[in-house]
Amino acid sequence: MPKAKGKSRRHKYSYNLNRKRLYRSARRRAAPRIACSHIRQAWDPTKSVAQNLAEMGLAGDPNKAVPIPKKLLGMEMESNGQDQGKQQVRKPYVLNEMEYEASLPEKKSNTLSRDLIDYVRYMIQNHGENYKEMARDEKNYYQDTPKQIKRKINVYKNFYPEQYKEFVASLKQEKMEVQ
Repeated sequence: MPKAKGKSRRHKYSYNLNRKRLYRSARRRAAPRIACSHIRQAWDPTKSVAQNLAEMGLAGDPNKAVPIPKKLLGMEMESNGQDQGKQQVRKPYVLNEMEYEASLPEKKSNTLSRDLIDYVRYMIQNHGENYKEMARDEKNYYQDTPKQIKRKINVYKNFYPEQYKEFVASLKQEKMEVQ
């Protein structure tokens, strides 16, 4: 059976085709990705991005929302027609919910890994404050230097001061019971 015509020929690159424009127009047609759940719930897919944001009291372009006063630019400021472009906010609850969420105190997510906590406790339990012995310990898998081990112990002290004090107190009690 003979080969199809044109299949064996080399494909020529079309230099006249504007691929950037094609890519941009395909991206423009896609629906916007919305991260905030409040905005996502109030979003109306039949309206444009600018119309949706204006209804929620949000700005699409911060330069247009808060313009630089002309006094700062060295010109005299004219007061006519400043509030002409403002639209009425129809969905103020979105802005209120976002402000409330932003005013909540941030949770501290600074925690240490369980492995690091166990490692530090093991080292303190077996070697006390002798960092050179800790560096030679067989459980020092990462071959930390004495200074690195000291730094890790200090990090543990800073993150969990109460737990560290309780741990050291329990070690002292164990030593007294043994003697």
